Amino acid sequence: MFNLGFPELILILVIALVVFGPGKLPEIGRAVGKGLSEFKKATNNLMSDVNKPIESAAPPSVQQPPMQTIAEPPAGQQPLAPEPMNGAQTTAAEGDAAKKQESEGR
Repeated sequence: MFNLGFPELILILVIALVVFGPGKLPEIGRAVGKGLSEFKKATNNLMSDVNKPIESAAPPSVQQPPMQTIAEPPAGQQPLAPEPMNGAQTTAAEGDAAKKQESEGR
């Protein structure tokens, strides 16, 4: 949280021991512990108060059945588009048509 290592903690404890004395140090430790626990409780309460409206405002998840795929058009209807041709067939068909037009044009 504060990125304090072991040497820094020892230094802080030694300074606290010198400043407050050995008699007051346990009382101060208890007070700091209680303060930190109350701060943590207040933080958790605040976070839950903030998250409750956000979670309740989220739209509910609706599961829809999977859509059915239609392999063939219904009887009596023509498909909307012709079957696609791959690139080689398209190019060959265009080339044949061009050759035919050239031979007719001569």
